[in-house]
Amino acid sequence: MATGSMGKPPNMEGVASILDTDLYKLTMQCVIHSKFPNTHVTYAFTNRTPHMRLSKDAFDWLKAQIQLLSDLTLTHDEYRWLSRECKYLQHDNYLDFLKEFRFRPAEHVHLEFAMQDEDHGDLKIMVAGLWQDTILYEIPLLALVSEAYFKFCDRDWTHDGQVENAFAKGEKLLDNGCLFSEFGSRRRRDYKTQDLVMQGLVDASQRSAGKSGKLGGTSNVHFARKYGVQPVGTVAHEWFMGIAAATGDYKTATEAALEHWIYCFGRGVLSIALTDTFGTSTFLEAFSKAIPKGKMKLTEGWTQDTMPHYADEFAGVRQDSGDPKEFIMTMRTYYDRMGIHDKKTMVFSDALNVDRCLEYKKMAEESGFSPSFGIGTFLTNDFKDSKGTKSEPLNIVIKLSSANNRPAVKLSDDMGKNTGDSATVQSVKEALGYVDKKWADESSRWTDNGT
Repeated sequence: MATGSMGKPPNMEGVASILDTDLYKLTMQCVIHSKFPNTHVTYAFTNRTPHMRLSKDAFDWLKAQIQLLSDLTLTHDEYRWLSRECKYLQHDNYLDFLKEFRFRPAEHVHLEFAMQDEDHGDLKIMVAGLWQDTILYEIPLLALVSEAYFKFCDRDWTHDGQVENAFAKGEKLLDNGCLFSEFGSRRRRDYKTQDLVMQGLVDASQRSAGKSGKLGGTSNVHFARKYGVQPVGTVAHEWFMGIAAATGDYKTATEAALEHWIYCFGRGVLSIALTDTFGTSTFLEAFSKAIPKGKMKLTEGWTQDTMPHYADEFAGVRQDSGDPKEFIMTMRTYYDRMGIHDKKTMVFSDALNVDRCLEYKKMAEESGFSPSFGIGTFLTNDFKDSKGTKSEPLNIVIKLSSANNRPAVKLSDDMGKNTGDSATVQSVKEALGYVDKKWADESSRWTDNGT
């Protein structure tokens, strides 16, 4: 049941709060409210595990839960907490906008359900409206689809052991000096699972005094508030995709996205850059450019004649697709070529488990980076059935599909993650000189090696 209150019954279902979403949805909405208030967009749902279909009962439950989103509002206590803990969201009176924000699913969300046999069917979700009015749908819709599937279709699992499993994972990461955050809202099994996972991680963190590892926080703003940890996140592919489609200019879109971002939030704030929306090589061309005069408050060592490059000002980068080892080498070569010797942060967020975190940590540190990890599905949808076999999570996404009536596409550093209109994908690849790379099989993303 959707609600805006803080205290949640232990077996609640659905979405708990307007803040039961990832921080980067709020940060992007903040800039969009300021810079793109009249941009019209659409979003489309994709099930990368098409053999895992909803039943009619699951679809009916999902439809009802989506309508309940209209009941969610930012409470006074939530407003005060955001004002105190996320001061960067005060740009251009954004928090006042969020206080008045309402989901309007009857207006914005279109659902279709096509039966494929007597019990199950294919789900289609389309979202359409102004960008600032629709950007917050993605996370709750994905969480609800996952919950619907595991509430009605795959029921051979229980919540038993989730706190203990999360504690053990957190303890191993902390013992090995990892800085990590929980990133599991989008594909959580249900609200209760994410709540139990946070209990386990926070307990492990509180018992880790003296260890070099650290729980950085959670991407889920509601759970950050509930457990007294930092809300973590910066930006998503959607930000770059939307600007490119809205302007129709893919060659300058990445630079424009960086420029708007740093102008809104300033130096050193939310300064982890996502590199792979149109391929990392395209991103680095924009990252190498000097920040235009007047787009940032001058700081010590900089004048209007010697403005820094974006690569100077951003604290680091996030790797979300492709070969992590290749990415580390690419970024090391890049920073060296740019003459940037500060120790930069490298955030990994692609299909992580504990062993991969430890592997990437070693590689990143050997190359002079400070690694951090955003761990999602491995924490909030890691279950076994009654026979001890892994219970496969859904691999589902909702991506921006158009802006101002132009198709929106994402290329990434793994062709398996390419999304969007195929003709536009091909034309953008040609315009940017993008070269296809293959890294992971998206249809079995978390079924190998325990992830």
